[in-house]
Amino acid sequence: MNLYAVKSIYVFEMARTFRTILQSIVSPVLSTALYFVVFGSAIGSRIEAIDGVSYGAFIVPGLIMMSLLTMSISNASFGIYFPKFTGTIYEMLSAPVSPFEIVTAYVGAAATKSAAIGLIILATAAFFVDLQIAHPVVMLLFLVLTAVTFSLFGFLIGIWADGFEKLQLIPLLIVMPLTFLGGSFYSIDMLPAFWRSVSLFNPVFYLVSGFRWSFIGTSEVAIGVSLGMTLVFLGLCLAATAWVFRTGYRLKN
Repeated sequence: MNLYAVKSIYVFEMARTFRTILQSIVSPVLSTALYFVVFGSAIGSRIEAIDGVSYGAFIVPGLIMMSLLTMSISNASFGIYFPKFTGTIYEMLSAPVSPFEIVTAYVGAAATKSAAIGLIILATAAFFVDLQIAHPVVMLLFLVLTAVTFSLFGFLIGIWADGFEKLQLIPLLIVMPLTFLGGSFYSIDMLPAFWRSVSLFNPVFYLVSGFRWSFIGTSEVAIGVSLGMTLVFLGLCLAATAWVFRTGYRLKN
């Protein structure tokens, strides 16, 4: 494995974060803090406890997951799209660097940045709500798995996109609605039976549910199901990425 190449790409992508620290770190943290103020304080004071915890504490996992999904996709998609846009990707494809090493570097950098932002938001949440983590190891597992999975998904979006507007198409029109409808701000047990059944077809619901279980120890579905769905989506993203490099889709033409 060409560790020098992996390190070079990884360090370059991480350096881009510090060059745009307001956009990469400060902006998502401030946006999430506003959610805590509006939903956790203003609205949460009028809502009874859910599953034995305050509403503010209940929405913390959903808010972290929402930021994690958004930033993972954004970081990875832009990271691979920009070399395509400038044409430097052909130099990388002709260099002695394997597809595995390219994906490891780009996805690793995007996942690192997203997971770091998730942890910063978690620390920020402690200033607004009385926060407890029932299963910290599971919490970190879901954090890392989700960051890697959606960084892979963002990597695929960056390869598919042929313009800057397409980088935002899937995140805004598909991922964001699924996140809001995936139980980020409510328990699906509060919904009528029909809409509760519909929510079970939302893949983001299982991510939020499993992540919330690691905080409060209860969830709408078994933790094994949530973990299994996360691994299935990870496997699909890996398979799609392997197909892209095998066929050269949107890379060699």
